[in-house]
Amino acid sequence: MSERCFPRFPDRDIVKLIVETRTETPLDTAPISVSRVLVFANGEKPQAVELADRISETLTAENISVFRMSLGQNVAEEISLDTIDMVVSLGGDGTVLTCARAIAEYDIPILAVNLGQFGFITEIRQDEWYDAFHAFLSGNVGVSRRLMIEVRLFRDEVCIATCTGLNEMVVAATGISKIVNLTASTSRGRLGSYRADGLLVATPTGSTAYSAAAGGPILHPDLDAMILNPICPFTLSNRTLVMPGHEVVRIQVDHSQRTDVVMTVDGQEAHALKADDVIEVRRSHHRAGIIESDRRSFYEVLRSKLHWSGGR
Repeated sequence: MSERCFPRFPDRDIVKLIVETRTETPLDTAPISVSRVLVFANGEKPQAVELADRISETLTAENISVFRMSLGQNVAEEISLDTIDMVVSLGGDGTVLTCARAIAEYDIPILAVNLGQFGFITEIRQDEWYDAFHAFLSGNVGVSRRLMIEVRLFRDEVCIATCTGLNEMVVAATGISKIVNLTASTSRGRLGSYRADGLLVATPTGSTAYSAAAGGPILHPDLDAMILNPICPFTLSNRTLVMPGHEVVRIQVDHSQRTDVVMTVDGQEAHALKADDVIEVRRSHHRAGIIESDRRSFYEVLRSKLHWSGGR
């Protein structure tokens, strides 16, 4: 959506224009059948293992088949994911990011339970999991279908790596106080050159993560958009750019780049870059389905986690 003002439009039309850019999933009040649940726990957190035990015992008593996985295991090799109806993620936002990438192609809703320090994606507290589970089964809460990105790394015009991310893709120097030289373009033309600590492309979900720390805007997670955000640019004129979700972003490492550069996706998957490498970022065909909380909205989470107005 253009950033221009529309003074001749009545306020109600402006509001309508903004609302229509969202990609919400309508609330389905029909009961949902769940017979096979995958519990995806951060095994490094003792409370996650304990809660996984309780969840397994409770759901098994309700005649629901429960499967267990921990971080570091290859989910696709261990379990037939096309038979799973729901994933329960136990940990922090990092656990959800790992889980979302692992099951991206299967369109399985994720009940994200927060056991971490911050928990922006994980809106559900550990003492709320049972009520949240049954609220979903009853059709009383919706699923937020979050935009994911597909990242391709090209070297000598050959794709050498493909990644999927829920938060962001970052290109940055590996050394301290090192600057990277990058050129960014879209399918509509060249955007410009950047001398900065790095450059990131974030999703609406990722807008509250690294991008926010780098001064970027916060987007509602249901928006269909991407953020191009320079990290500490060596200029006063570079600003964050919000683009429609269908855009394709290409970032090229300058041929004169001498210091080491790395590309990371969701802060968890890394690839070393060379001069003239090209990174292509586009909207993935898959989306992450995050089951919403019936106790707090995205705006309430913003207020409490970021302490807006004192967090009240």
